[in-house]
Amino acid sequence: MALDLSLRVNGITKQKSNTRHMLFPIARLIADISSGMTLEPGDVIATGSPSGVGAGMVPPEFLRPGDTVEATVEGIGTLSNPVVDAR
Repeated sequence: MALDLSLRVNGITKQKSNTRHMLFPIARLIADISSGMTLEPGDVIATGSPSGVGAGMVPPEFLRPGDTVEATVEGIGTLSNPVVDAR
């Protein structure tokens, strides 16, 4: 429960935090969710997000086609995704 997290857009850090700041420990979230359903490999548990992105920014900032988003979790690695036009 003390992993560094970060999110970058086009190489610029937008979010930086640590799992120790979460309201509920991961083990509790898994226990609560799995008491009502079976968790399968690949399931995603959405836990919220640190401040620093989207409509909460002044001025608001949103992703655009061509942007690259990189999410890093200490000890796990980095997931990099390009933003593409949905049309």
